[in-house]
Amino acid sequence: MSTKPDFYINEISIPDGVTVTKNHNTITAKGKNGSVQKDFTKMPATIEVADQKITIRSYGNRKRDYALANTLRSVINNMILGSTTGFTYKLKIVFAHFPISVKIKGQEIHIENFFGERSSRVSRIIGRDTKVVVQGEDILVTGPNIESVSQTAANIESSTKIKNKDSRVFLDGVYIYSRS
Repeated sequence: MSTKPDFYINEISIPDGVTVTKNHNTITAKGKNGSVQKDFTKMPATIEVADQKITIRSYGNRKRDYALANTLRSVINNMILGSTTGFTYKLKIVFAHFPISVKIKGQEIHIENFFGERSSRVSRIIGRDTKVVVQGEDILVTGPNIESVSQTAANIESSTKIKNKDSRVFLDGVYIYSRS
């Protein structure tokens, strides 16, 4: 008769050049690219940081506890990767007749002259470390936090959604074409 452990344990080794600190249930990863902070208060698991190692221990031994421990491992790995190298999403500006212009004003991105509309379409930049740069026909969204970078790129893409027209014919918009 085999006995299962009462919990699952995942361990993550912290690479050189990255410092990971824990304050209550908030974990902060600092590296050469910046810092990423995330609150894990509502996660039913214990996270410990000691000796260049992060230990994630679930509260139970069911399948969902195992899945939660692996999800936490992936989130913390993304925090470490973002603090060292960062994340980049590339978007392409596509238009057929009316030339689209994209301008960054503070924490907002204004997409002007979309389908010849007089008012500009506005999307928000999420996070204080997320940078948006327009380079000709491309928009680069970069930053250390993958959640902020991907949500900003999704906001830009969804702000140019075409309604009441056939999307196979009217291909104008801003589309994500690369993630790294």
